[in-house]
Amino acid sequence: MSIPTEQSDYMLLFRGNAWDKDISPQQLQKVVTDWMAWFERLKLEGKALSGHPLQNEGKLVSGKNGKSVSDGPFAESKEAIGGYFYLRVSSEDEAIAIAQMCPALEYGLVVEVRPVADICGMRARAAKEAGVTTAEVCA
Repeated sequence: MSIPTEQSDYMLLFRGNAWDKDISPQQLQKVVTDWMAWFERLKLEGKALSGHPLQNEGKLVSGKNGKSVSDGPFAESKEAIGGYFYLRVSSEDEAIAIAQMCPALEYGLVVEVRPVADICGMRARAAKEAGVTTAEVCA
């Protein structure tokens, strides 16, 4: 009889949208094939819940009532988020180990590992300052 382990959610954010500019078509094909096999294996193991590439363009919404909408994002290409995996794993160490398997690391892609919070930090702070539970903040 196995004891169930507690699971935690993590995001792998793939940073950099120009890492593939200087690699050969054969290298690119290998990375793409290896990447898809990596993701499919993680899905079959129940560790990757979802994942998607992101388009390079989008919109930035800001200002009061979101009235300012502009083209973006304008992060440097090495910092731009090109996609993500949403993981459910046993620990941060496991999430890091999965990130270390990314086939594009050797070409300059950076993988950011971020825990997913149970509640928004702003909501937790509002509850603390009000002396109430987090459930009461939005009630």
